[in-house]
Amino acid sequence: MRTRLLGILIALMLCVLAALGLPLAAAVAAAEQSKVVVDRLDDAARFAQDLPTSGPSAVDSALKGDPEPAPGDVSRRHAIDAEVRRYHDLYGVRLGIFQRDGVPIAAAPADWRVPPGGWGAQAFQEALDGRRSHNPPQVWPWTDDRTLTVATPVVRDGDVVAVVLSESPTGALRTRILHSWLVIGAGEAAAMIVAVLLAGRLTEWVLRPVRTLDRATHDIATGRMAARVAPGGGPPELQRLARSFNEMADHVVLAMDQQKAFVADASHQLRNPLAALLLRVEVLGLELPEGHEEELGGVREEGVRLARVLDDLLGLATAEHARPGPEQTDLAALTLARVDAWRPVAEQRGIELRWEGPALAVGMADPIGFGSALDAVLDNALKFGPAGSEVRLKVSVRRDEVAVTVADAGPGLAEDELPRAGDRFWRSPRHQNVDGSGLGLSIARTLLAAGGGSLAFAPVQPTGLAVTLTVPRPEKR
Repeated sequence: MRTRLLGILIALMLCVLAALGLPLAAAVAAAEQSKVVVDRLDDAARFAQDLPTSGPSAVDSALKGDPEPAPGDVSRRHAIDAEVRRYHDLYGVRLGIFQRDGVPIAAAPADWRVPPGGWGAQAFQEALDGRRSHNPPQVWPWTDDRTLTVATPVVRDGDVVAVVLSESPTGALRTRILHSWLVIGAGEAAAMIVAVLLAGRLTEWVLRPVRTLDRATHDIATGRMAARVAPGGGPPELQRLARSFNEMADHVVLAMDQQKAFVADASHQLRNPLAALLLRVEVLGLELPEGHEEELGGVREEGVRLARVLDDLLGLATAEHARPGPEQTDLAALTLARVDAWRPVAEQRGIELRWEGPALAVGMADPIGFGSALDAVLDNALKFGPAGSEVRLKVSVRRDEVAVTVADAGPGLAEDELPRAGDRFWRSPRHQNVDGSGLGLSIARTLLAAGGGSLAFAPVQPTGLAVTLTVPRPEKR
């Protein structure tokens, strides 16, 4: 989420910087070109003003179409030619003073003429119409073949009698535009770096309470009901959400505690009346005449079954109330001890218990809770395993966890029944005639979840069920 949110913010910042930087770059380029155009127009206007406006001169003779100037005007015409050439030599700008028909009065270089087409011809025509040429097409750093052409009319008695035309190279202009763009780019890069840093801080400020809320939700979902969202910073909406989440979690825990307390209290309170009822049934059985032993045996069996259900309910409620702290436990030794404890029961039922695993397997678990969960799984395996079969226990040390797998050779469960295994009071329809309340695996799962462990089920080929008890390994330091 942090990457996605940061990407969105950076994309928006790039769009804003582009929306500001591109027009600014275009405006800077236009301003630089405008300076050059104004400067060239001023120079052209100065040459137009320097031409004599009265009295005989070489220029007047040229404008009138005289084939040869007067002898006294030759020096004046040479002076105009020399000034135009000096301007060209100094600035590298082509400059010419042309009659209306394009015949040069003075030009530098000497062979330069009015361009036959393009922007130069258009500027010349605008000057013939009596106005300065307007701003030529924009020059960009990559248009190295473009020149700036401007024209100014020479007006005599209200008539345009000649045109001053100049054509400037754009190398220096393109260099200045590129330099200005580099300055703008550096500024935008610095602004982007600052924006990314601010976006990172903003993203962290927004997402910190979200991550805290996610961790608390995961903890509660995995059974750690005491997890809460610590008060912290962030937007006011997320702070309010954190407070609402804590209130919701408190209400859920309260409701669950009330439910567990009710189950525990009901199981505990029903045991005494049930014991008294069974005692009265025994007394009544002594007074009944012969022939009612079968009905009396059925009543006793149902009473014992009800007592066992109440005991399992009380054990489940006790397991749900328990919040033991997991500690480093040698599960190999613990499993071997439980195998020795259940071996007499297995021998009585004609089942062989086999154990395999490493000499040491340390996991984070509550020893009492894990041992009780393993007892429930072993009881279930011995209950369903047929005589002459075997129940195999295997301890495995994995990368992040320690697992104890109990595999029997009983009828097992179908694929669609595996997800329901371990649910309260659920039993496979094929096992309804087997003694039990359907709470054993539920108690095992609850005891493991209280210490951060889990319970998983898998089929065994050709028949049977494998139940795996898993707890985390200690963290490496």
